[in-house]
Amino acid sequence: QVQLVESGGGLVQAGGSRRLSCVVSRSIFSFKAMAWYRQVPGQERELVAGIYANGITKYSDSVNGRFSISRDNAKNTVYLQMNSLKPEDTAVYYCNAKLGSGEKWGNGIQVTVSS
Repeated sequence: QVQLVESGGGLVQAGGSRRLSCVVSRSIFSFKAMAWYRQVPGQERELVAGIYANGITKYSDSVNGRFSISRDNAKNTVYLQMNSLKPEDTAVYYCNAKLGSGEKWGNGIQVTVSS
């Protein structure tokens, strides 16, 4: 059973930075992709950033140039470096693993950006 555990959330001032981590309970080397999503109450969950097994990354327009996703296969960990944070980045952030036979989600972690 694959488990994903997010950490690094919390309260940060606008303009600040935060790094989220997602530790996976098994090797991520063979995973098709890893991704970060976020969700605001009353809205759909949206893709923030993704990284494929070959290292290619993709970002939503709203975070492109400010956020950076990376993976450390040796540590079974995926990171989301968030810079120049804005109040509209406030959300619950979820780690996602795209496996060959489906996907797994973490429980989510709150990030609150104060103005």
